[in-house]
Amino acid sequence: MAIHDAHSQHRHGGHHHHGHDHGAHDAASADYGRAFAIGISLNLIFVIIELVYGVTANSVALFADAGHNLSDVLALVVAWGAAILGRRPAGGRFTYGLRGSSILAALFNALTIFVACGAIASEAVQRLITPLPVVSRDVILVAAGIIVNLATAMLFFRGRHGDLNIRSAFLHMTADAAVSAGVVVAGLLIFLTHSFWIDPLASLLVVAVILWSSWGLLRDAIALSLQAVPRGIDAEAVSDHLASLPGVTRVHHLHIWAMSTTETALTAHLVMPEAADNDAFLARAAENLAGRFGIDHATLQIENGEDCISPHH
Repeated sequence: MAIHDAHSQHRHGGHHHHGHDHGAHDAASADYGRAFAIGISLNLIFVIIELVYGVTANSVALFADAGHNLSDVLALVVAWGAAILGRRPAGGRFTYGLRGSSILAALFNALTIFVACGAIASEAVQRLITPLPVVSRDVILVAAGIIVNLATAMLFFRGRHGDLNIRSAFLHMTADAAVSAGVVVAGLLIFLTHSFWIDPLASLLVVAVILWSSWGLLRDAIALSLQAVPRGIDAEAVSDHLASLPGVTRVHHLHIWAMSTTETALTAHLVMPEAADNDAFLARAAENLAGRFGIDHATLQIENGEDCISPHH
C-alpha cells in the first residue's frame, strides 16, 4: 500500500522556519506481506527436505545449502517483522515511529549470515581433511529445487530497488539459486569421478558466494546504522542545489541520514538575507528535494543574517 507524500510548514518564531515532508517512499512502501508469507513457507519446506536428505546422503554440501536457506527464512521473518513495525504510527518516545527497525533488521540479517558461513566453512575444512562418502544422486535430486529459490526471488523482483530489506531478500534468493546449481554440479562430478572431496570443496565455494553476495548488505546496513548519507544520494549535489535556490547565499549544518531503509531525512540552515514569502519557498524546496534526490523528510531553517549562525551542528 503506497503512502502519498504530504508537505507542511511550521512557524517557530523569530527568523527560523522549518519545512517538513511527511511520507514514505512509494515504491518501497508497498505491502509485501503476502510475498514474505509465501517465500517463508516455500523455503522452510525446502530446508526440511534438504536437512533430511543431507543426513541420509551424508552430504555437507546439502547441509551448507540448507543452512543458507534457513538463514534466508530467518532473514525473511526479520525483514517482514521490521516492515510491520515500520508502519506503526509515531508517538511517545518514538517520534519517528519504528521506521529504523528496518535498518536493524538488515544489520541483524547480515551478521547472522556471516556467523553461519563460519560454521559451514569449519565443517567443510574438516571434511576436506577426512573426506566421507556421499550419495551423489540424492545431492543432485534435492539441490534441483532451484525453482524454489527463483520463485521466491521473483516475489521481490519489483521492489528490489530502493529498499535494503527487499533488495536483500531478492539478492539472497537469487544467490541461493546459484548455490543450489553449484551443489547439483558437485553431485554430478562426484557421481562421475567418485571423488568425495568435491563435496566439502563445493561447500567452501558456497560460503564464498554467500559472503560475496552479502558483503554489500552488511556494509550498507552498518553505514545506515551510523547515520551515513544513504547510497545513491550525493551530499555535495544536495548542498549545491540548496545553495542555488533564489535568495540563498550560504548553506551550512547540512545533515542527511536514513530514517529507515526506504526514507531519508535532511536538516539544513539556509542563509537568506532578504528572505520573503518563506512558506512558499519552503514548500518548493521540499518538493524539489523529494523529486530530485528522494529525500522524504526535509527540515530547513532560514537565517536572515550571519549573526543567526549557530556555532554547533
